[in-house]
Amino acid sequence: MHEAKPSRTAFRVAIRRAAHQIFDTPRVLDDPMAVRIIGAEYAARIKAGVTENSSVVSKSLRAFLVARSRYAEDELSRAVSNGIRQYVVLGAGLDTFAYRNPFAAAGLRLFEVDHPATQAWKRDQLRAAEINIPQETVFVPVDFERETIADGLQRVGFATHQKAFFSWLGVTPYLTDRAFAETMTFIASMPSGSGVVFDYAVPRASLKFLERLAFDRISARVKSAGEPFKLFFDPKQLQHRLRGMGFTHLEDLGVEEINARYFHARGDKLRVRGALGRIISSRK
Repeated sequence: MHEAKPSRTAFRVAIRRAAHQIFDTPRVLDDPMAVRIIGAEYAARIKAGVTENSSVVSKSLRAFLVARSRYAEDELSRAVSNGIRQYVVLGAGLDTFAYRNPFAAAGLRLFEVDHPATQAWKRDQLRAAEINIPQETVFVPVDFERETIADGLQRVGFATHQKAFFSWLGVTPYLTDRAFAETMTFIASMPSGSGVVFDYAVPRASLKFLERLAFDRISARVKSAGEPFKLFFDPKQLQHRLRGMGFTHLEDLGVEEINARYFHARGDKLRVRGALGRIISSRK
């Protein structure tokens, strides 16, 4: 992303989540803040773009984006039931969980970590939408490539001696391997019971012909936005690497598992197509 500008891909993701609230029934991710946070102008554009948002490509991408958020929130619910009271959203973008937190009464504290420019933009969006920032939500500005998450979290009172749950959605493909390793090493250093959900992209060479064409279109689009893809993982190699870091429980979802869990027997044909993206839950 550009140094002084918010992430354009983060805004595109937010638009897809908002479109899900407008066009899809039943909702996989029920997010009453999703439309508000993008602003009235863009909400109106979505509502006017029925044809665009009904295409196979648009519906597939939307399905993956809402499924990964739903999966992260499902895993967070399990973590809270197991006593976790710290939730860290890495690369938060316009994620709205903190503003509809069902676990506030249980004492769940939220830390939103993001690039300073994107975070400043988000706070402007929240003010414009008149969405209040809960007391238990803490903003943590961090440039993933220049400083560590540990440094950023320690500045705001994050308790490293207490277990925590992390979500890291829509970030890893844009990182260097070094930045990925530093972040995962930090999460692995947390107390037993801690965990993380993140999504990742598989190498282009592992895709089928039509999937490669879709990959090329998406890759060109994010590159033109100044946020090119950099990092890809083979699923088996990634799982081996995570186990080596100390994660004992792994659940890795591909297109078939995602569709079976979240899009089974739908009449509107909303589902994920293609094997480019996967979602993984890792915990100690």
